[in-house]
Amino acid sequence: MIYSLCGRLAVKEPGFVVIECGGVGYGCRTSFNTVSQLGQTGDEASLYTYLYVREDVVELFGFATQQELNCFRLLISVSGVGPKAATAILSDVTPERFAFLVASGDSKSFTKTKGIGAKTAQRIVLELKDKISAESTAASGLTESFAAAASAAASSSVSEALEALMVLGYSQGEVAPILGKLDQSLSTQDLIKETLRLIAARNLR
Repeated sequence: MIYSLCGRLAVKEPGFVVIECGGVGYGCRTSFNTVSQLGQTGDEASLYTYLYVREDVVELFGFATQQELNCFRLLISVSGVGPKAATAILSDVTPERFAFLVASGDSKSFTKTKGIGAKTAQRIVLELKDKISAESTAASGLTESFAAAASAAASSSVSEALEALMVLGYSQGEVAPILGKLDQSLSTQDLIKETLRLIAARNLR
């Protein structure tokens, strides 16, 4: 399994890059958002990767962040959504925006992506919200850390932020205590951004 690539950026095109590692060039399909975050050809670059294998198709997909890779994995788990559609969606929305749309049930916004119809958009929201809810139920009940933020979660914006952060791969126990300490008057997207900022700052210590 190829988990990530780190090397010289040999080719940079819309939706496609080549990372040269040890004399071997790895071609990766990717989103426009990831391409925009990479430097110029010749620069050092790194990507998180996903190897997609189906019958006679083997393709490598690359993403600038772990969050975007998590979103890609979630999208291709939805019936009727393949890697091409998944990268198209992630070309139009950031991982944070994607998580917010799922958490808030905004399927209409996904139809703005070319090739994504209303039924597919509704499936994305329905299946992924159900998946996050199932993971929440499967967790060890309301953990002490989550209970500390239970009253705050009563706020729809905090509840949506919690679901969105779980879409990005974080656990209840990891983000609920942080959400519980934030200004509850913040919008859902601001709560998501502030929580991600605090997690990143903590990880740098």
